[in-house]
Amino acid sequence: MAVMLSALWHSLPSKPFVSFGSANPNLKVRCTVGIRSNNDLSHCSAIHLQSKPSACDRRFLRNNCSIKTTNASKGDDVSTASTKCGETAMLVIDMQNDYVLSESPTRIVGANAIVPSVIEAVSVAREHGILVIWVVREHDKQGRDVELFRRHLYTDGVGPALQRSKGAELVEGLVIQDGDYKLVKTRFSAFFATNLDLVLKSCGINNLVVVGIQTPNCIRQTVFDAVSLDYKHVTVITDATAAATPEIHLANIEDMKNIGVSTRTLHDWCTTFKL
Repeated sequence: MAVMLSALWHSLPSKPFVSFGSANPNLKVRCTVGIRSNNDLSHCSAIHLQSKPSACDRRFLRNNCSIKTTNASKGDDVSTASTKCGETAMLVIDMQNDYVLSESPTRIVGANAIVPSVIEAVSVAREHGILVIWVVREHDKQGRDVELFRRHLYTDGVGPALQRSKGAELVEGLVIQDGDYKLVKTRFSAFFATNLDLVLKSCGINNLVVVGIQTPNCIRQTVFDAVSLDYKHVTVITDATAAATPEIHLANIEDMKNIGVSTRTLHDWCTTFKL
C-alpha cells in the first residue's frame, strides 16, 4: 500500500533533490526520511518537490504513490490522495459556440443551460489532477469532412464549426489551459478516426468522465466506444450533458446506464473528492 506523502513546492534544507524517473527530467523530489531508488518512495514519510509539478508530473506521481500536494505559501490542499485521479481523463465534448449559443441555427436546445455545470466540472477535474481533453468539431469550409447527411449545411464557405471560425471556438467560460489536450473530430464518436485511444493509453488513463453535448449523438457514441475499448470506469455527468429535449436526454442516459456506465449528477460526482 502506498504511503501518504506530503509534497511542498519549495526548497527545504536537508537531503539533495533527485530525479524521480518521470518523463520530465526537471521533476526533482527530496525524501525527508530515506529513498532507495528514483522510483521507490515506499520508505518516505514526506517528499518535497523542487518546483511546481506539471499536469503530467502530477499524474506520474499519483500513479506511483498516494500523494497529497500542498501549496507551501498558502497551506492549501490542491489535490487529493486518490491514485484514480491520475488514471482518469475528462472528455469535454462539443461545447462550442455554434452548438451552444441561443442565436446559432445549429444550437442544441439544452446546451446553454449546462454551461455552468461544465465549467464547474472542469474546475473540479483540474483541482484533482484529472487530465482535461477538449473534444471539438472543426470542419473544412466546403464540408468535405462532414457526414453526408449534413453536407447541405455547408455552402459558400459557411457552415457550423468551421476551422478557425468564431463558431468553432469554445463557449465563453471554457478555456484550454496548459496541460490540457485538444482533440479534433469530424464524426460523432471522439474515438472514430482520431488518436484519442492512443493518447489516453500513453497517459495511463483507464477511467473516463464525460460532459458536453449532445447526449444521443456524440456523448452516446463516444461512451459506447469507450466501453467497447474496455476502459475500466466510464462516468457520464447527467446534469453536465444535454440533448434537444429532457426526454431524449434521459432515454439515452438510461441506455448508457444499462451497459455499465456510471451516470451521476455533478454534486454526486464531486462528493467523491475531499474538496
